[in-house]
Order: sequence, then C-alpha cells, then structure tokens
Amino acid sequence: MEIKTNVMRVLDARHIPYESYSYVGTGALNGGEVAAALNQNPAQVFKTLVTVARSGNHYVFMVPVCAELDLKRAATAVGEKSIDMLKSRDLLGLTGYIHGGCSPIGMKKQFKTVADSSALNFDTIIFSAGRIGYQVRVAPSDLSKIIPLTFADLCAPQN
Repeated sequence: MEIKTNVMRVLDARHIPYESYSYVGTGALNGGEVAAALNQNPAQVFKTLVTVARSGNHYVFMVPVCAELDLKRAATAVGEKSIDMLKSRDLLGLTGYIHGGCSPIGMKKQFKTVADSSALNFDTIIFSAGRIGYQVRVAPSDLSKIIPLTFADLCAPQN
C-alpha cells in the first residue's frame, strides 16, 4: 500500500504535479544519506529549516541537504536583524511536524518561506513529504503557487 502524506494530499488537492519517494528501511539519517538512498543529486534535495527572529517572527528556509544555512544571509533575506534556528522541542507545536519530517507545505500556520536560489537551477527539487522516510519532487514554480515562496542566496560559503 502506498503511503499518502498530508503534503501529498495538499498537492493533489491543488492539482500540483509531483513524484513521491520513500527511503523507509534504508537506514538514511541525514540529508546526504537520503539523497544517496534515493539515488538523487544532493544539490537538488532540500532540507526544511524553521527559524525564529529576534522580532519573534518565524521563517522557513529551504537549502540543499549538504549545505549549511547562513543565518546572516537568511536574516537579510527576510528583513530581520538576526535569526536563530528554532529549538527542536518547539517544532511540533509550531508546525505540526517533527524533526526530520518537516515540510514547507502543510504547516499549522504558513510562514514566509525562502528557498536557496540554487533551487532555480533545477526543473524540480526534492524535499520532505511531511513524514520521516518520504520525499516529494516538485517544480519550484509550482511550489510557489501554494506557499509564500521567495528565493535568495542562503548558504554559507563552502571552504
């Protein structure tokens, strides 16, 4: 039986084309391992990060799984002086998702979302389907039809 996550149901309801993937049983724990388990380019597989600004506002950022979010660049992208990562213990109550299964689609409240501009290099990107072990592939242009999505350079420079 194929698992349908709430993210997939939202995509279906909005008639947004997507592909779904499962890495259940592969032992993949981090984003790089997920990309490898799915035999996908890690630059095209994105993680969803939730932050809180000094102002108290929350923001969602999407960056490639093998990259790090640069908090200064992220703050600049949303017009804040500074932001910090949301504490893992606060994630479920705020978003309805647990760590490792957080998706930009279907949060309890929709927050401003910024994806790294590298997403625009691809016809589609892959990200969490809202449940650990499941991912979806969606065109960035289609994703922007259902969440408030912008693009900016968010990643820390690679050494």
